[in-house]
Amino acid sequence: MQYKNNILETIGNTPLVKLNRIAADIPALVLGKVETFNPGHSIKDRMALKMINDAEARGDLKPGGTIIECTSGNTGMGLALVGCVRGYRCIFTTTDKQSQEKIDILKALGAEVIVCPTNVESDDPRSYYSIARRLSEEIPNSFWCNQYDNLSNRQAHYESTGPEIWEQTQGKITHLVVGVGTGGTVSGVARYLKEQNPDIKIWGADTYGSVFKKYHETGVFDPKEIYPYITEGIGEDILPANVDFSLIDHFEKVTDKDAAIWARRLAKEDGLFLGYSAGSAIGALWQLRGQLKKDDVVVVIFHDHGSRYVGKVYNDDWMRQRGFLEEELKIADIISRKKERRFVAVRKSDTVRDAFNLMKSHDISQMPVVDEQENVVGSVTERQVLHTLLENPMQNAEKPLSEIMGAAFPTVQDDLPISQLNKYLGRDMPAVIAKDRSGGLHMITRYDLIQAI
Repeated sequence: MQYKNNILETIGNTPLVKLNRIAADIPALVLGKVETFNPGHSIKDRMALKMINDAEARGDLKPGGTIIECTSGNTGMGLALVGCVRGYRCIFTTTDKQSQEKIDILKALGAEVIVCPTNVESDDPRSYYSIARRLSEEIPNSFWCNQYDNLSNRQAHYESTGPEIWEQTQGKITHLVVGVGTGGTVSGVARYLKEQNPDIKIWGADTYGSVFKKYHETGVFDPKEIYPYITEGIGEDILPANVDFSLIDHFEKVTDKDAAIWARRLAKEDGLFLGYSAGSAIGALWQLRGQLKKDDVVVVIFHDHGSRYVGKVYNDDWMRQRGFLEEELKIADIISRKKERRFVAVRKSDTVRDAFNLMKSHDISQMPVVDEQENVVGSVTERQVLHTLLENPMQNAEKPLSEIMGAAFPTVQDDLPISQLNKYLGRDMPAVIAKDRSGGLHMITRYDLIQAI
């Protein structure tokens, strides 16, 4: 029989997955290290287990003790799994910017969660750092993991994540792209990879409102760089001991909006339902794509699962409220904004004079032509009518439209994005006929399109 003795034995050995559609315009082989295959659905399971193993070995945590940690959610998830298996009580502090899904998941695993304000200094007694530290001092037989400064964090990735990537790429990796938060992942993996090949480039994804990029480039910790941001899991307003800046070749900042949009694209284009920081990593890669060559092999680490962000990144209302969702207008949107929605048409047996009078009374420049069964069989435009009348006003006014009508306007569905209209509208085709869900017909002209834009 093949089975694991407990859930902790399933941590690690996550797959590399080639990115296809989303990386189509990137001149390199792009592989995602999909850490959602860990039991806690994030890369943090690796370092959570390592921190507890090392604490037990040192005697810092004894049976029946309490695990305490300040976490954005994922480290807490890994620690909660360890707590379940080994019988530890878990108390986690987190910030009020974290998704409700993360908090609910931690509680589902039996953890106690304390939500703290985000926009306070790290040494403020209300911060999630300070409260975790205080609880560890007050509760007997407790251990504050302190993932930011606990070097077991980066050691976990030196021992597991780095070797996996090296073996999975057969040593062909040329670039690593990873979001930087506590610094454990980037530093541990980078140390291992650069020991194998010092030419491997390490690119860290950062966010606006974080101190990492400027500090890396100037050595200056600039408080002016610090301001609130929405992206979860990366960036910091402190310099964690786990971040080894000497191993990182470049930091690339990605906006909150771009990170969210890239995360949604990963889901829709490559079927990878991932977290906010995955969007940051892909956004950073896209911004740096000009530095890549055809033979390069890029590994992007995807930290966590999209289920943590269903109420945020993957919620259209949340995205709209922040101006992140630039939804493309569809034909139906144009129809809903039209003041006059009547479908005005002429029969092919009607005269040029009839068409002229209809255009004049309705103030329109083109109309569809229908047969006796109301099927659209042609079109007539203001230009055609005027040209015919000017040739011979008395005689041509009574001509049937069947003699002068042009080709029928193209028929499209009302869910067609307006960006696709250029396939139908042109110099000789000034309008389309849109069919709504109920079967009703509507004329959409170039003027309607201009008004909508």
